[in-house]
Amino acid sequence: MTDLVIRPLVAGEENLFDSMPDPLPQLRQVAYADGIAGGGYRPENTWVALRGGRLVGRAAWLLPPGAIGAPWLERFDLDAEPEVGAELLRAAHEALGGPGLYYAALPAHWRRRPEVLAVVRTPMEAARLAGLVERGERVRCSWTGTPLPASSGRYEFRAPVDVAEVRALVARVAEPDVLTGVEIARAVGGVDLATDPLAWLGENTEEWRVVVDAGKPVGLAGTAGDACFPLLAYLGLLDEAARPELLAEAVRVLVAGGAREVIADVESHRVTVLAELERTGFRQLRSRVVFAPPNSPE
Repeated sequence: MTDLVIRPLVAGEENLFDSMPDPLPQLRQVAYADGIAGGGYRPENTWVALRGGRLVGRAAWLLPPGAIGAPWLERFDLDAEPEVGAELLRAAHEALGGPGLYYAALPAHWRRRPEVLAVVRTPMEAARLAGLVERGERVRCSWTGTPLPASSGRYEFRAPVDVAEVRALVARVAEPDVLTGVEIARAVGGVDLATDPLAWLGENTEEWRVVVDAGKPVGLAGTAGDACFPLLAYLGLLDEAARPELLAEAVRVLVAGGAREVIADVESHRVTVLAELERTGFRQLRSRVVFAPPNSPE
């Protein structure tokens, strides 16, 4: 690796970053130039590895304007051995004040796709060599108009009485089924979406739905139709039997507001929730594998 040059990007070198073909073009990702224009990507937070003048590695840390957290590694691509990627990450970590989170974006069902595994093994191994530890995986799902299951008539649905009711029900949910945008809420606003969703979504709860069984609330769903895209931001249950109908009702709320697509994020180990989303008409879009420093709480 004697001819290897590792350095931060210089302003105006966006074309250098983009000179490496996108190894996973099927993913929905913000273009690097658009990220620079929006202020989330910055040259000083972007590092490249050059061998003989050719780009063989690139890593871009993202921090949206106004965010209170630290930048996280959003784009990391390699056309070289894992050791090159590890050297690139270590150099960047030293300059950026230490290692942080890396969200590795991957196509849906990536473990079953040899052509994807051939691309992602190298940067993931480089992350491990640089000292990052795999900490979990989140799956993004999308509903795009599939007919929704009919209601059984067992449950009633209503808007929350007030924000106090939302907070009281959230406090009783041990582990929400759906948390969409949890990483952004934490990094940008310092908010734990699982325990304080209103701090991120706002206190207008007209599009929230409480599911009621025999007069007792047994779950709630928070939707956001005016985010960057319509999404099921929060879904938590006190009775798992209500999951199918609460999912469908939440989608209906968004469709009534004009949504043609609904996004939902789920932890990959929640296989029952993923199966129910698929029965509701969602399909998997992509995964995000989280890598973190060994002592990180993430």
